[in-house]
Amino acid sequence: MRAVIQRVTHASVTIEGQIKGKIDNGYLILLGVCEEDSMEDVEWLVKKIANLRVFGDENDVMNRSILDIDGNCLVISQFTLFASYKKGNRPSWFRAGSHKHSIPLYEAFCTQLSEAIGKQVATGEFGADMKIELLNDGPVTICMDTKNKE
Repeated sequence: MRAVIQRVTHASVTIEGQIKGKIDNGYLILLGVCEEDSMEDVEWLVKKIANLRVFGDENDVMNRSILDIDGNCLVISQFTLFASYKKGNRPSWFRAGSHKHSIPLYEAFCTQLSEAIGKQVATGEFGADMKIELLNDGPVTICMDTKNKE
């Protein structure tokens, strides 16, 4: 499972001209799932993200978590995080998980993250053509892969 976590002052996702999810201060999380991922990956990633300390404290040092600032999260499914670009110039998506495998893990991630931060996370729609708007704060962008835990 791969995630790109962006610290944002605001973010939104629009589908077919309608805003589906919108947040202020917090994280925009792009989440990719591959066939090897399991609930263990979901649990590890949720814990890491909920406790990630990249928000400024009173001395403007990145020392606060999303929990500390009572921040929000917007989670977008992003199969392209598993693009293979080794051969040719057109990416291949063979490592991305199937819908059957990925949707339950994406939904579990959103549910567990909501529980971890104590509020509902905003979401896009799995498999939809989405338009994302954000104001990256910092910028701070962190990439995580559950296959690289150490």
